[in-house]
Amino acid sequence: MPFLLQEIKMRICAVLVTSPMGKTYDYLEPEGMGLETGDYVLVPLGPRAVQGVVWGFPDASEVPASKMKSVIQKYDVPPMDETTRSFVDWVAQYNMAQRGAVLKMAVSVPQALEPPQPLTGYILGSKVIDLNEMQKKVVEVLSDGMARRLSELSKQAEVGTSVIKTLVKHGVVEAVDLFAKVPCANPDPDFAHKDLTADQTKAAAQIVEAVSKAAFHPFLLDGVTGSGKTEVYFEAIAECLRTGKQVLILMPEIALSNSFITRFSSRFGVAPALWHSSMTPAQRRVTWRGVAMGASKVIVGARSALFLPYADLGLIVVDEEHDAAYKQEEGIIYHARDMAVVRAHIQKIPVVLTSATPSLETLQNVWDGRYTHLQLPDRYGGADKPEIKILDLRVDKPERQHFVSPVLRDEMELTLAKHEQVLLFLNRRGFAPLTLCRTCGHRIECPKCTAWLVEHKRTHHLHCHHCGYSMKEPEKCPSCGDTDSLVACGPGVERIADEVKEYFPDARIMVMASDVLDTHQKLTSALADIREGRVDVIIGTQVIAKGHHFPQITCVGIIDADLGLSGGDLRATEHSFQILHQVAGRAGREQLKGHVYLQTYNAEQRVMQMLAADDRDGFLAVEAEERRRAHMPPFARLAALVISGSNETVTRDVALTIGRAAPHAQGVRILGPAQAQMYRIRGKYRQRILVQADKKLDIQKMIAEWLGHVKIPSSVRVSVDIDPQSFV
Repeated sequence: MPFLLQEIKMRICAVLVTSPMGKTYDYLEPEGMGLETGDYVLVPLGPRAVQGVVWGFPDASEVPASKMKSVIQKYDVPPMDETTRSFVDWVAQYNMAQRGAVLKMAVSVPQALEPPQPLTGYILGSKVIDLNEMQKKVVEVLSDGMARRLSELSKQAEVGTSVIKTLVKHGVVEAVDLFAKVPCANPDPDFAHKDLTADQTKAAAQIVEAVSKAAFHPFLLDGVTGSGKTEVYFEAIAECLRTGKQVLILMPEIALSNSFITRFSSRFGVAPALWHSSMTPAQRRVTWRGVAMGASKVIVGARSALFLPYADLGLIVVDEEHDAAYKQEEGIIYHARDMAVVRAHIQKIPVVLTSATPSLETLQNVWDGRYTHLQLPDRYGGADKPEIKILDLRVDKPERQHFVSPVLRDEMELTLAKHEQVLLFLNRRGFAPLTLCRTCGHRIECPKCTAWLVEHKRTHHLHCHHCGYSMKEPEKCPSCGDTDSLVACGPGVERIADEVKEYFPDARIMVMASDVLDTHQKLTSALADIREGRVDVIIGTQVIAKGHHFPQITCVGIIDADLGLSGGDLRATEHSFQILHQVAGRAGREQLKGHVYLQTYNAEQRVMQMLAADDRDGFLAVEAEERRRAHMPPFARLAALVISGSNETVTRDVALTIGRAAPHAQGVRILGPAQAQMYRIRGKYRQRILVQADKKLDIQKMIAEWLGHVKIPSSVRVSVDIDPQSFV
């Protein structure tokens, strides 16, 4: 029977721990600790101590008083507010994830719960002595009153650290404690205004009004590339800052934040706080604490920034809302765009989704009257949209073992002659996607994945882009042993770069791909080189496809416009249209006229024709009707069960057992099990089951009951993907 509070004589608190647990655990509150709901605590869990959050105070517990453990420590951090706790619960329930695992995303930097440790800085002291020339340099640098760290002072004064330590010893320089500054603590909403067009002003006014009312209001800010969507939501950010509230700006890839940081700093006088996986642990500690304390006002981040414990969030912006990168495919599977709308609803604040190519799901919400549609039909400053031409590769054939068609090559020559820039887009890293033996036909595959190894000239290795496996380029065929028989098939960006060098030996060429620009510094430097005209031809993957403003790019060539149309993906045509439209939008963004060339073997395909006609709305109308007829999202619900394990037979048998136990319910269709398109990843064999259901059906409840009747061995993992975006 439950043990009542009076019997225990200590208050019970229910704590959700940052471990993959689905429920809270009861602990005793030590006398005088003064816990409140939402407090961050350290509690014992088995043999270890883990962080957690107080989720409530039950009147009774099923755990005997003699076995109940006490809270070890309460952290000196403002408690997690009710809206964040509700959001954690909602995300876990909707995505069928463990609540504790979701909480761990919100408490992702446990070290930030502890008070920050000071660093040692140096300032001028009170003693005066005769100084030599090197010592005078140190005093001169410190004469502005600013404290500096030892390495910083040594560099600025151009002296060794021993010189500074000698001055400390004599009292000329004093050591003081320094604390890391919280990022984006004082952005100025009125630092620098920018004149807006009539359309921008109208759109901004509606979002600003929603911010001032502090109520849930979802917007789609729909504008052509270069229309100035960012400046519109900057006005809403300014209004939010005037009320002292915080703002979250989600971006699909941190690469997009480089030019954005400059624009933000110009508008608000300081850089925004950043949140992404490339940050150092120290940076993450300072930013997490700044967010939780309410000191950091504007946070720009990747999808995980959505789970930070904001003290007083007033606005969420989801930039490039259509981007597939918002879907988390591993660990806790969720869609950050959809969860952002949920967080805004729970928080009772506006949320702005922006895109030049909105997702069909978002547009359907507009058509159903759930979202307010704000449109920017024209480019800012009167710039014209680029002219888009289809190049049929069956007619305009490239030379043998080449991939740039004669028409595109001629246009590149004209563009370079005018000292303007060319962008060639191919969403494929490396030199070639396949290495083939001409003697026996052997294709070199990854030993851990169902994937070909991609040749990279830069590293002289073959790489797997799924698991990270790599091997040195073999001198002979691994199958037949023949030498000089291996040939690279198909193009990657490195191969296109070699071809461009052949055609234009004097051109300054840059390859932009995530494996080449693998640090923030490299990417920032590359973008600066393009903006300042130190590059003639840019050859890039999707890193370059969106979010950048390069006025000198006037010729855009899409090497393989058919690349994203294969694979049987539900959204293949939509995603292809979106990325090709985004790439095309890099051309002619100011006064210079832009030209875009789509190289394709499917010139009559709907995506190509509607891109050339600039008929986005027509494309989406046809796409929506096809989905409606197929009873697919956004007109139905989908969930995927992915069964994976290292033993192929056991994994297949478990998948068949789950399939046989599938429910037979009206409005539900079960497809599979079947081998996943990527049958093996990282040594794990994968089977998939797809659940198609009516929109009103509680698909999570149905799946939970279904899997609850199946015994799944520990060697096999079953993950549930609600609203799947990828079907590999």
